[in-house]
Amino acid sequence: MPGSGAVTRNTLRQQIADALRDEVLAGRLPPGTEFTVKQIAEQYEVSATPVREALVDLSAQGLLELVQHRGFRVRIFSVDDFRGMIEARSLVVDGIFRRLAERGTAPGSGEMLVSVRRRGEEARRAAQSGSLEVLIGYDLRFWRELSGLVANTYITEFLHRIRVQCWVFAVPHLQREPQLREALWDGHGDLVDAVTLADADAVRRIVHGYNEHALAWAERLRAPAAP
Repeated sequence: MPGSGAVTRNTLRQQIADALRDEVLAGRLPPGTEFTVKQIAEQYEVSATPVREALVDLSAQGLLELVQHRGFRVRIFSVDDFRGMIEARSLVVDGIFRRLAERGTAPGSGEMLVSVRRRGEEARRAAQSGSLEVLIGYDLRFWRELSGLVANTYITEFLHRIRVQCWVFAVPHLQREPQLREALWDGHGDLVDAVTLADADAVRRIVHGYNEHALAWAERLRAPAAP
């Protein structure tokens, strides 16, 4: 079939990018880890071209950095970076809910809300049990589907990118968190309830509490360790 080679390569490119992103989010490729195109190509037993393209994609998403003459490195985010992410996602989420309040949800939103609620319940259970890797998967799906209610792919993709970056920063720290369950937010179900009821005040209160929770946790990272 004409063009099938390009389709196969693009599919492989996406698969490699998704696999590496999952490795970063799981903490198996910690911030600062360096690798080359050749190493990844050998690991996945594929040619260098789709690997290089996948790594360029992840760099464009802010997860990797190009290291001159050495390859790529998992980006290291600071607490200040994280605070900036929280501010950015707050503005986006506020805009999403303002849009929903003004114009309502997209057609077919009833089924979408059922799916969002299911994701939220799974995320809540994972947070309460301290299952970090499980939580990340459901949390990302939860926010992607929730933002999808406005039927604007640019908004959905932008928020997803910020949320992935938030998790990339948080995972290494959370993996060392002595009280992990207390550090994980589990208000997904409450947020879906508020959205379903079109309770704008409750939505704002829940999202504000979520952001304050994240910022308070991040500020504790600045504190010097006890002797």
